[in-house]
Amino acid sequence: MRALILALVVAVACGQDTPSAPVDDGSGLPGAEALPDDVASRLHAAWDARPKGYVPRTRHLRPDGGPRWTNRLFLETSPYLLQHAHNPVDWHPWGDEAFETARRLGRPVLLSVGYSTCHWCHVMEEESFEDEEIARYLNEHYVAIKVDREERPDVDAVYMNAVQRLTGGGGWPMTVWLTPERRPFYGGTYFPPRDGDRGVAVGFLSLLRKLRTTYDEQPTRVVEAAASLAEEVRKNLAAGGATDGGLGPAVLHRAAARARESFDPAHGGTRGAPKFPSSFPVRFLLRYHRRTGDPESLRMATVTLEQMAAGGIRDHVGGGFHRYSTDDHWLVPHFEKMLYDNALLALAYLEAYQVTGRADFADVAREILRYVARDMTSDDLAFFSATDADSAAPDGVRKEGWFFTWTPAEIEAVLGADDARLVEAYYALAPEGSFEGRSILHTPRPLDDVARDLGRAPVELSTALAAARERLYAARSKRPPPLRDEKILAAWNGLMISAYARAAVALGDPEYAGRAQQAAEFVLATMHRDDRISRSWKDGRRHHAAYLDDYAFLIAGLLDLQDATGELVWLQYAIGFDDVLAAHFEDREAGGFFMTSDDGEQLLAREKPAYDGAEPSGNSVHALNLLRLHELTGKDSYRQRAMRTLGALGATMVANPASLSEMLLALDWQLDTPKEIVIATPRSRDEAAPFLAELRSRFVPNRVVALVAPDDDDDQNQLVPLIEGKAALRGRATAYVCENRVCDLPTSDPAVFARQIATVRPLPSD
Repeated sequence: MRALILALVVAVACGQDTPSAPVDDGSGLPGAEALPDDVASRLHAAWDARPKGYVPRTRHLRPDGGPRWTNRLFLETSPYLLQHAHNPVDWHPWGDEAFETARRLGRPVLLSVGYSTCHWCHVMEEESFEDEEIARYLNEHYVAIKVDREERPDVDAVYMNAVQRLTGGGGWPMTVWLTPERRPFYGGTYFPPRDGDRGVAVGFLSLLRKLRTTYDEQPTRVVEAAASLAEEVRKNLAAGGATDGGLGPAVLHRAAARARESFDPAHGGTRGAPKFPSSFPVRFLLRYHRRTGDPESLRMATVTLEQMAAGGIRDHVGGGFHRYSTDDHWLVPHFEKMLYDNALLALAYLEAYQVTGRADFADVAREILRYVARDMTSDDLAFFSATDADSAAPDGVRKEGWFFTWTPAEIEAVLGADDARLVEAYYALAPEGSFEGRSILHTPRPLDDVARDLGRAPVELSTALAAARERLYAARSKRPPPLRDEKILAAWNGLMISAYARAAVALGDPEYAGRAQQAAEFVLATMHRDDRISRSWKDGRRHHAAYLDDYAFLIAGLLDLQDATGELVWLQYAIGFDDVLAAHFEDREAGGFFMTSDDGEQLLAREKPAYDGAEPSGNSVHALNLLRLHELTGKDSYRQRAMRTLGALGATMVANPASLSEMLLALDWQLDTPKEIVIATPRSRDEAAPFLAELRSRFVPNRVVALVAPDDDDDQNQLVPLIEGKAALRGRATAYVCENRVCDLPTSDPAVFARQIATVRPLPSD
């Protein structure tokens, strides 16, 4: 098979309201067939219903300001697809129509996959998909399909695997050549438009021509290569990586050792560049330190969090973190912001705060959650997906990072000379800048050292800087903002629900629990029908059946919300969604879960996710969900399914623990003796506060909590048998700390409770 692919590669290598201009019927798209009447009619209706002030995203405009071209993507709601709605390319969304057209016309398919905040996706759009010559060739010789990877992670996973097998790497934009049978025969990522551009010998247009020639002149070779590659993808994505033996402490010890080997002692995280926050297992290391007392694990975790918080990857003015750092010391980020990154980082900083008691870690978590509340929350109180790296500079040209960077003159114009001097000193602004002549705010020196140099008290400087940041935020808000992807994804909302719910516990702030609850209520009210949920919500419409990670992340968020509020309704929903996973996603023979349901669209392969990347895999998260459900309900079937999931991916975890860093959290739970905590109150749950304060101040990750009050429904005992027979004694709130359903003596003394929950089962040496 590889010889066939190699042969193919060798062959190739050689403002205002927009005027109501009519929408083309498709015949105007260069080289394209006329659109079917029903599609043209829907496009006209969509154009008439466009929002007031709609500005077409294209350089191809008519004299009246209307778009010269409009394609089928104008009918979609995905922000990424809509970005391409006025390209001269005759784009199709993913679906049977596109492949039937390719079969009818005898053409290959060009599949382009990306997402709305992807910088190089924008570059390829502007260079190639907005190019009339390239668009004409595409329209005459291919059927072009555009996919938003965030809405269709299943499509993305299948064809990314093919690209990785062909090229050894991957990324976005992803560009794949397919047969009408949906089988890939060539692929890559970003391609410059023409030969010689960006130093590349064969540009995108030449590649299109050469591959079409190969498709026409060597059809047997293409079909054989595509069939072989499709089979490799099927085998690779379906492989579970099961382990013959049990998963013991050695896996956790090996994971910690691997982290030490890759650790950057100067800057934290993994050595080298680029640096991704998700590439270093901070949350696992905190657990490993708890079970072993290993100081190096704690140091690696805290240094990484310190350096990220000091770097330019953190938005020091608006809060939150950018996607990743392009250098080895967290200074110059790729400026997009993703909801999932910020949810996961909030969890890491909250846990580090519980381990260390350091207020600066708590402050970073608060700042992330403030950013999400202020800039990433919809009117319906759910959470938007992302913001772009690019924004319009004063000359109107979109530039990466412009919105987030500053010059000393801009700082002084906002703050005045005296306050600007403080900001420039602490945030290390230099006249020459740190990114394309502008400065990225970062804090390479401790505040105390800067305060001493400025002759200020640290508290005074901290107060002045906080006020300055608010003024800078207000001034920055007047700049043209980066595009915000306002689709609501169930999975990513689940992660942020977890972040807010856990913040409510760790920081003792019920407002955070309220925000988590509001987002959960939105998802359940609008994206939940007939026991199933949808992947995304945009413009009042639900889209796509949910995937494994949608259910798994949402279940985790609901369990965290139950933990934060004591309300068992969230546990009931979590159990119901797990029932869906058990019925439609679980591999009952080998263990673990597929990304897609058994009654969903059948792609080339049905992936069983076995890798924790920027987002954790659904298998990793749900393995821990099942263990938590077991502790709460006492049903051993949950534990058995969790063990099958761990076993199904065990060989992968044994061989490369870093590839399943989130699943290490589930394994740590399974190898621990989790605390089963019940707090019974005589009148109301508010009386549990002294015990919850003790729990808040300690890092007890492997535990479940149930609150019991006199007016609770009797059905609670059936849902959580753990609480049966546990009542407030002598009219006082009473805590019960149990392990394996065997409890310590009940206590009404928070100090005794603190000692009970502080006991740790050491991790065995092997």
